[in-house]
This record gives sequence, C-alpha cells and structure tokens, in this order.
Amino acid sequence: MARGHQKFQSQQKNAKKQADIKKSKDHDQKEAAKAALVYMCTVCLTQMPDPKTFKQHFESKHPKSSMPPELVGVEE
Repeated sequence: MARGHQKFQSQQKNAKKQADIKKSKDHDQKEAAKAALVYMCTVCLTQMPDPKTFKQHFESKHPKSSMPPELVGVEE
C-alpha cells in the first residue's frame, strides 16, 4: 500500500503548490485590460488603447466634431 500513501502525499503536495502559485500570481485580466485603455474620447467618454484606434473611432463616430489636438498628427 506504499503507492496509495505516496499518491496521497503527491496530491497534497501538488495542491499546496497550485494554491501558492494562484496566490502569488495575483493577475486579474479585467484590471490588466483596464490599465491598457489609456485614451478617452472627449465626446462619448469611450476608452481606447492607442491613438490610431482613437482617431478611427473619432472619425467614424463623431464626424461633425472637431478633431482633438492630440489626434492631429496621428497617422492611420
């Protein structure tokens, strides 16, 4: 019955290891995605990750509004 006891010990060790990894990871996908959204549209307050996307959004969603100064030099 040595294998049975050995298997139980191995399972306990692995469970502890996995719990430690989960605690130390401390990575939340929603928080990471939120941190990546840097640019905010001044008209509708939608958040975008980069200036290129921001400019495309502004041109398609707000064609009558004047372009913000931070988007003037951005190329598509």
